[in-house]
Amino acid sequence: MTDFSISPALQEKLDWIRAFIDREVLPMDAVFENSALYNAGHAASRAVLKPLQEKVKAKGLWGLHLTHELGGPGFGSVELCHINEILGRTRWGPITFGCQAPDSGNGEILARYGTPGQKQKFLGPLQAGEIYSCFSMTEVEGGSDPTQFLCKATLEGDEWVIEGEKWFSSNLRFASFAIVMVLTEPDASPHRRFSTLLVPTETPGIEIIRNVGMPIEEIGGGGHAYVRYNKVRVPAENLLGERGGGFDVAQSRLGGGRIHHAMRTIGLARRALDMMMERAVSRTTRGKRLGDHQLVQTDIAECWIKVEELKLLVLKTAWLLDQGKDDESRLWIGACKVRCAQVAMDVTTKAMHLLGSLGVSNETPLALMLINALSMGIADGPTEVHQMQIGRNLLKAAEPAAGRFPTEHLPAQRAAALEQFEKQANGLHPDAETR
Repeated sequence: MTDFSISPALQEKLDWIRAFIDREVLPMDAVFENSALYNAGHAASRAVLKPLQEKVKAKGLWGLHLTHELGGPGFGSVELCHINEILGRTRWGPITFGCQAPDSGNGEILARYGTPGQKQKFLGPLQAGEIYSCFSMTEVEGGSDPTQFLCKATLEGDEWVIEGEKWFSSNLRFASFAIVMVLTEPDASPHRRFSTLLVPTETPGIEIIRNVGMPIEEIGGGGHAYVRYNKVRVPAENLLGERGGGFDVAQSRLGGGRIHHAMRTIGLARRALDMMMERAVSRTTRGKRLGDHQLVQTDIAECWIKVEELKLLVLKTAWLLDQGKDDESRLWIGACKVRCAQVAMDVTTKAMHLLGSLGVSNETPLALMLINALSMGIADGPTEVHQMQIGRNLLKAAEPAAGRFPTEHLPAQRAAALEQFEKQANGLHPDAETR
């Protein structure tokens, strides 16, 4: 039985989270820049953020993605869908609730593959919100395709020596450690050539060439490092997972990250839709409200439908995850990744258009929301890669036609149907009526 109802206990939490986000977290978006998000040394933002995080912890809502075993609330994926939708309305929502990327995914890797000592030194403080982390994978030439990576690590005695460059290593400038994907098995098959290493950021040889920012940020002032690993040495025990198992380690974090991104994107798109509807009933032109014009009504209707379609897709995917259908859910996670970027871009663009010059200005959050929507089409693998993977998987189950013409070829269907009806009329069909 399909049931979209929300339990009273969860609804109570959702009501508190929504009021808390609107009243106390959204104001941070209006005051603090993106660069302050992961900057533990930014005194003004931390003076506001820390008390908010304590309120979240007091409500038992800290680390929303964490299981009971890891000290979290233990929410299921369907429950997280409703919660993350609310958090997605604000840039500061996830970090206020201790479930921000990339720290949530890196925590999953440490929980699975870290040694007891690594968990004590890095995982505990990470989950407590005391430190931040980085996942250093993308490269300038190879992009997000690990089979094209050049950054390598060589085992010398009891140390790995890392040499090479990485691109768009988010939050590296503020991180206490990075998880770096490196080439270690050059002669293996393409997806078994890479390993992941835990690299404390105080290790000598980590050289940030420049910090790349988003279009709204000053050049050199962003949070996405273009970094060179210049003979960086880490202990051999800093290998996370198996040698050559880096692709599997990365996938173990990316699936969860993709679905959580999609959940939060629902909130981003719905906020843009809210702005559209408010504008439609506030602004008048030629003696009529914008909302009284049919084209505006059509745009709002289409945007609402797209947001609801996205949420239904994400809910189905979350349900599959809750049912333990991990293999089946991969196809659906890819679909969520594709659709969330498209919906967010479509709705945000329509909102910007309806608000006119104000919509494209720096006096509404829409321009930044559009940039975030565009980023969703690239982060964790470009949209087209997921589309190809979905297509390939669907085609595996497809069967070729038995003859020269398609199964749905009408002349052949008609001939077969007439033959069936003739047998029925002659009483030869087992279901035919006998007299």
